[in-house]
Amino acid sequence: MLCKRKGVKIVEAEICPDHVHMLVEIPPSISVSYFVGYLKGKSTLMIFERHANLKYKYGNRHFWCRGYYVDTVGKNAKKIQEYIANQLQDDLEYDQMTLKEYIDPFTGEPVKRNK
Repeated sequence: MLCKRKGVKIVEAEICPDHVHMLVEIPPSISVSYFVGYLKGKSTLMIFERHANLKYKYGNRHFWCRGYYVDTVGKNAKKIQEYIANQLQDDLEYDQMTLKEYIDPFTGEPVKRNK
């Protein structure tokens, strides 16, 4: 809805537990920094309106982090679309690889913690 209001087209998007990936087409009349600020600000208000408990959880702190990453898309648009579409699955696979082992899978003995 927020993108529609500004004439921005969402080409691809994926919502992960702690971040969002979006491939968008922004009209040349809108600066990227203005649009990201608008999207973060208005979406925060909408989320707090729908989920009032989050407003109390976050208080005066920021809902979204301050930064963002932007890149222009040319010939590699399809690759970026594929990356975004597969991002959630990639994150899940990475999370599985980074799980802490308490039992050594090769010996079956408890893993000793290095201090």
